[in-house]
This record gives sequence, C-alpha cells and structure tokens, in this order.
Amino acid sequence: MSEEEKITEEEEAEEEQEEAPVEEPVEAPEEQPKKKAAKKKEPVIEEGDFVLVEMTGMTLENDEVFDTTDEELAKEEDIHEEEKTYGPKLVVVGEGWVLKGLDDRLAGLKLEETAEVEIPAEEAFGERNPENVKTIPFRVLRSKGVNPVVGQQIELDGRMAVVRSVSAGRVQLDYNHPLAGRRIVYHVKPTVKYESDEDKIRALIGRRFMGIDLNLFKLKKLKTKVKIEIPDEIFFGDNIQIAKRGVALDIQRYYEDVTEIEYTEVIKRAS
Repeated sequence: MSEEEKITEEEEAEEEQEEAPVEEPVEAPEEQPKKKAAKKKEPVIEEGDFVLVEMTGMTLENDEVFDTTDEELAKEEDIHEEEKTYGPKLVVVGEGWVLKGLDDRLAGLKLEETAEVEIPAEEAFGERNPENVKTIPFRVLRSKGVNPVVGQQIELDGRMAVVRSVSAGRVQLDYNHPLAGRRIVYHVKPTVKYESDEDKIRALIGRRFMGIDLNLFKLKKLKTKVKIEIPDEIFFGDNIQIAKRGVALDIQRYYEDVTEIEYTEVIKRAS
C-alpha cells in the first residue's frame, strides 16, 4: 500500500470516529425525599360521645375540694359519702350529666390526658342573690325540731339553706348554693371512650346498677329490641324495678329505633 493510500484510510477512520454518536453518561435518578410517617391523631372527645371521666372540682380561691370521683381523695378532704359509688363517671357529652359549665367544655379534650377546666361563677353555681338570704324567728326552727348552729345546712320547706347567724331570737338563712359566686376549676381526665353499641348500652346499665360487675349482664341488640339478662346477684337488690325502667328509658333515648327492652332472669340450679 502506498503512503498516500495509507494516509487516506487513516483520515477516513478518524472521520468515522468523529461522526460516531457520543454516549452521554447516564445520571443516577434523583432520590425522592422520604415521606414522613403520618402522625397518629390523638383521640379527641366530641359532643355526643359516651366517655368515662375522672374529675375533681375545687374552688379557685382556696383550692377547697368539693367534688371528686377519687374515693381516697374524698376521704382526705373529709367529703366522703358512704352511699356514693366512686370511680370514673359515665358522661354523654352535651347531655347535662355534669355541671353545665363543665359539660360545655368537655368536647375537644384528649383521651387519657388530664386537663384543667376553669369555670366562671355564672356557669358554675350561679352568682349570689341577696334575695335568697332570709331572716326567720328562732321558734320556727325549734317547732320543727331543728336547733340551728352557724354553718349548719338545714332543709326548710323543701329547700336547703345554710345557717349564717343566730342571735336575739332570729336566724339568718342563706338559700344560695354554698358555692354561689365562686369561680371553680375541674381537673378532668377522660379515660375511656365507648364506640360500639354493646359497650354504650352496657355503660348505661352501669349508670343504674352501680357497683355491679357489668360483665355479669348478658345483652343482645337487635334492630328494634334489646335483650338483657339480669344476673342472679341482683335479683333481690333494692329498687331493681326502678333501675330496670331507668335503663330502658336511657336506651330508648339514645337509640330511637329501639322500641322494646326485654329483660330475662335466669335462676340456675345450685351446685
């Protein structure tokens, strides 16, 4: 091959190399930002919810406890009542089962969190009314077998009053609520929120049959009927018929489609 032909072939090879498409480097795909895990919503109490609530009420001025669901605290504060059943209280939010000023502030609270709810006097026990303070002759109370003492709560003509003073044959009675005119605060903790119909109905039963293990009641909700089996532990309880009627009225209040409540009492052979 002549020198001239050799140069020509080299030039052609260089031209082909120049015309060959240049492969662009492949870029790695951009990493997409990782989505943050959705934050789990905390359960919030809403109007109409069936909830169990722990609560303690006290005055703002001197932290005097006047109401609590905690039995030990009631004993410590000397407000314990033997006939009262202590423990979390069933509340249907917005139905007036607790003090209105408190009821109006339950919606929006978080389950299992303690909240401090302040209530002004007008939404608690009302403002003091001077017209509710009366002076009566001492002999009126003596004729009813009452020996009045300052600070004593008495019932007169179907109304409760506090004895404010006793002097010169006269007694001053205050018919205002003892906490009238005072701002109060409640420490509130919703502990349980009932979701199913069975749990709600069982909670309504517990409102009337206090202190009884609710698992002893067998119940079944049909379309228009609720069947409740009464445990033999309460066959001879006080006011059982009144309690049964109260449960029936409560169920029909919150379940408009239920037209009949059927109670059964089963007596088993003693072992």
